[in-house]
Amino acid sequence: MILNAIQQGEGTPILLLHGLFGAAKNLGVIARALARQARVMSLDLRNHGDSGHDAAMDYQIMAADVADTAAALGLGQSIVIGHSMGGKTAMMLALTRPALVSRLAVLDIAPVTYNHGYDGYVAGMRAITPTPELTRHEADRRLAEYVPEPPFRSFLLNNLLLGAVPRWRLGLEEISGAMPNLLGWAPPAGTRPYEGPATLIRGANSNYVREDGLAALKTWFPNAAVETIDNAGHWLHAEQPDHVIAALERFLA
Repeated sequence: MILNAIQQGEGTPILLLHGLFGAAKNLGVIARALARQARVMSLDLRNHGDSGHDAAMDYQIMAADVADTAAALGLGQSIVIGHSMGGKTAMMLALTRPALVSRLAVLDIAPVTYNHGYDGYVAGMRAITPTPELTRHEADRRLAEYVPEPPFRSFLLNNLLLGAVPRWRLGLEEISGAMPNLLGWAPPAGTRPYEGPATLIRGANSNYVREDGLAALKTWFPNAAVETIDNAGHWLHAEQPDHVIAALERFLA
């Protein structure tokens, strides 16, 4: 699948991959900063943003999407940066097509299987049928039954398009069916570690990268450095953008 891409800047190509329930624009603060010295392409992964929907959805498939999109954009080797689900996609791309990845940066995710429960978020969104009469306030009220945290409700509702043709931009049915794949981690048999430069940037207040995750990181990415951002959780790029950008710029220098 050729993915929707938002392009900014000129120079060394950087592919920027968002997390679950997100879209290319969610990493805009990073894209704008890096675009001062590079050609940044923020991609909508399949079933997200303005990219296509398809029931087939695992990290090997999503990595192939990124590779196909890079080829369509005329890119050779690229720096690849990904947050959460996008970080796992970036890692899978580096493992399965290392010639395409010059440097790898992963934001707050590890190459392991997770047990986080996202079913409630999907159920909440699926319970809201977009209609021309629906208001964002009413959608927020309904979603609150499933998602109590106002900031995360606001994040999810970025995917709700209202107006003449209201719809969810997310492929909710497809994501729901693929959730075991998205929580999992299964490189192809015989996959060798990625030996290129890599870094993991994690939030100090996040529980997404624990000791087992660090051990798995070193197994698959033996040259990976690890940097921890204070006063930041899983959405570290939104909570401490300046520190995350500085860490990325140090790694890319």
